[in-house]
Amino acid sequence: MIDFCILGSGISGSTIANLLSKKYSVKVFDKARGPGGRSSNKRFKNNLSFDHGVQYISPKSKQFSKFIQKLYKNKTLKTWDGNHLDFTFEKKPLSVRYIGKKANNDLVKYNLKGIKQFFASPITKIKFNKNYWEITLNNKSKHHFKSLIITCPFPQLKKLAKKYLNKKILKLKVQMQPNITVVIALKKQKNLPISSIKFNDDVLAWAANENSKKRFKSNMSLWTLQATLKWSKKTINKYKTDKSIMNQLISRFIKLTGLKKNKIIFKRIHGWKFSYNYKKTPYLSIWNKKINLGICGDWLNGPKVENAWLSANNLAKKIK
Repeated sequence: MIDFCILGSGISGSTIANLLSKKYSVKVFDKARGPGGRSSNKRFKNNLSFDHGVQYISPKSKQFSKFIQKLYKNKTLKTWDGNHLDFTFEKKPLSVRYIGKKANNDLVKYNLKGIKQFFASPITKIKFNKNYWEITLNNKSKHHFKSLIITCPFPQLKKLAKKYLNKKILKLKVQMQPNITVVIALKKQKNLPISSIKFNDDVLAWAANENSKKRFKSNMSLWTLQATLKWSKKTINKYKTDKSIMNQLISRFIKLTGLKKNKIIFKRIHGWKFSYNYKKTPYLSIWNKKINLGICGDWLNGPKVENAWLSANNLAKKIK
C-alpha cells in the first residue's frame, strides 16, 4: 500500500510531495489537466504561453530564500527584469522578481520530478477505514493509502473532509478571495519596453507583458491581465457565461495602454473562486496522527507562494 496520497499539485501539494518522497511512497492527484494549481501556465501555441496565475516570486524568509536561490542556481528559475511600472505609487521596497525559466509552474514540476502524478482526476469521496484511507475518483475507481494530505482551499476542504475535522478547524474565519484573469495575444504589435504595469483603476489591477520574460521571440505581443479584487468579487459567479466581462477587462486595458483592439487574435478568461486568503489562521499546517490526515496550503497563513511553501514544510516536520 502506498504511504501518502496528496490531493492537489500546486505549490503546497508539490512541496509536501517532494519532502515526503525522500522517505515514503507518494502519489499526487489533481482535478486539473496539469500541475501547478494557481501557478499554472496557459499554452497558446508552440512555445508561446501565459502565466495566468502566479506572476512572480519575491522571497522574504531566509528559509524560502535559500530554496529559491537553489532553483535559481540550477536554472529552474530566473529573474524578471525590465520596467515594472506602478501607477498606484505605493511605497514598497524594490525586490527581485523570480519566474520559471520556461513557465511559472517550473517550481512545481521541479518538486514533482520522479513522483507519480494523476491529472484530470477529481476526488469525489474520502473514507478512513481504521488504518487506511479509501479515495474515490469521479470515475468511481477506489484507491487505498496509509495517509492522506489535502491541499485544496478551505471551502473545498470542508466539503470533502468535514467528517474528519474538529470544531476549531471548521469554525475558522477564513475568507477566500476570488481572482479573474484574462490573457490576450495581439498580432504585428511592437513590443513595449515594459515588463508589467500596476494600474490605479477600479477594474484592471495589473498587466504582465509575457514577451518581457524572454522565453520566446515573436512578432505577437502577449499580455496577462488581472482584475481588481472588487471587480473579481462582482463577476466571479458569472464570468463563464457572460462574455461582456472579459471584453470589459480587455477594453479597459486597451484604453489605458493605447494598444489597438483590432489586433487581438486570441483571448481567454479564467477565474479562481477561492484564490487566496489575506489573514492568517492560528495554524501553519495541521496533522492528525490518529487518522494520518494532513492539511497544508497558503490559505492557512497568507496569500503568497511563500506561504504555501512554508505551510508544506511545517507539515513535513510534524509528520517526520
